[in-house]
Amino acid sequence: MLKKILSASAVSLAIASSALAAPADDAKAHFNAIAAGDVSAIMQQYGAQPVLEWVGGPLDGTYVGADKVREVWGKFTKGNPNLKVSADKVEESANPKGATVTANVVFQGQSAIKVRYVLTYRDGKIVDEIWQIDPKLVAY
Repeated sequence: MLKKILSASAVSLAIASSALAAPADDAKAHFNAIAAGDVSAIMQQYGAQPVLEWVGGPLDGTYVGADKVREVWGKFTKGNPNLKVSADKVEESANPKGATVTANVVFQGQSAIKVRYVLTYRDGKIVDEIWQIDPKLVAY
C-alpha cells in the first residue's frame, strides 16, 4: 500500500514539474513574442508591477508598471515588424526566491538589434528586465 502511495506521489510530482516551464524557456518565449510583435503575449509574461530598463537606442529609459512597459513594446513592435530572433549564451540562475536569465540576443530586421538581456523572475513572472543595446555582440 505504501509503495502505491509513493508511486502515485512520484507521478503527481513529475506531472506538476513538467507543467512548469524553466525560466530559460520562458525567456526564449519572451524573445520570440518580441520578434513576432505580439504585445499581448509579451505582457502576459510580466508580474503586476514590472520594471523595464532599456539602455541605449531611441527607446532608452526606465519604464515602470504594466502600462508604461506595454506602451514601449507597442512602439518597438510597430517600428520593427517581422523580426527574426536568435539567442546565445542563455544562462539561468535560480533559487527558491526567484531566477535570473541572461542571454545575448539578436533581433534581425532591416538591421541587427543586438541586445544583452537580463531578466529577473519571481513566482514565474518577469519583474525586472534589462534590455542593453550592445553593438559589439556578434550576430549568429
